[in-house]
Amino acid sequence: MDPDADTQESDRTVIRSGREFEREYRLDADEAGRFLIDLGEQLRDGDELTIVDEEWELPFAFGEPVELELDYDGAGDPELEIEIELPGRTDESAPDVE
Repeated sequence: MDPDADTQESDRTVIRSGREFEREYRLDADEAGRFLIDLGEQLRDGDELTIVDEEWELPFAFGEPVELELDYDGAGDPELEIEIELPGRTDESAPDVE
């Protein structure tokens, strides 16, 4: 078992800080749209989001600014790539000035 992941009662692995994690999905447009709406609502309504699958859970406290990148390739088979990068939120505060 990965020492940087915890297992909860649901038997989902919780992805923790210090671990690299990547999954890729091929979805139809309707399902991708529903995912993006749910993600957008979490971004709009708070400063934490949780993404879950049957086997894993990824909680993430994000900060500002959110980076949005659009990459369009119109040659050959046109393709549009949309990437969102969320920085992690820090709990640090600035030092005092005396």
